[in-house]
Amino acid sequence: MNKFTLTITREFGSLGRSIAKELAEELGVELYDRDIVEKVAKQLNMPVSTISNEEERSKHSFLARMFPLGTDEEYMQDIIFDTQKNIILDLASKSSCILVGRCSDYLLEHREDNINIFIYAPYEKRLENCVNILGMSKSEAKKMIASVDKARNTYHKKYAGYLPNDAKHKHLMIDSSLLGVKGTSHLIAQMVRELYDK
Repeated sequence: MNKFTLTITREFGSLGRSIAKELAEELGVELYDRDIVEKVAKQLNMPVSTISNEEERSKHSFLARMFPLGTDEEYMQDIIFDTQKNIILDLASKSSCILVGRCSDYLLEHREDNINIFIYAPYEKRLENCVNILGMSKSEAKKMIASVDKARNTYHKKYAGYLPNDAKHKHLMIDSSLLGVKGTSHLIAQMVRELYDK
């Protein structure tokens, strides 16, 4: 299969990260998500806790997805973004991979070997996923969906100049509630094979 990159942006509760993980396994490529935070921390010689906020250090894994990479201090967030950008471009140049969030769609959208994907789901289905899969209470899930989407949108708008769900910057937008995690990842994998297995 020829070299490719996939970027996945997603709504909170749409199970986009789970789909990305399943997809990476099916295609046999690396998945980069929180690994990017660790690489940034290493390059800047800073603890991961400084790169991430306090909520990201929670023992609950779903909280690690709440806030985008960065800190409340704008100058530090800019430094972090520049470092992150270089890491993403380097990873994408080396081998086929899947990158989740962190404006990777914006950074790679002009590459011919890249596909930008947005994963979403109806609000009630996202709420159901948060309760049944991520183990939240319904009230907590409602707050998390609102907070996470707002944080991701703000971050993406700041650095990419557009919202994560802007169809003009996506090759594929898919409702994950139609086929579930395995079905959605399999459908995307079929598309990748059609485009790059030559």
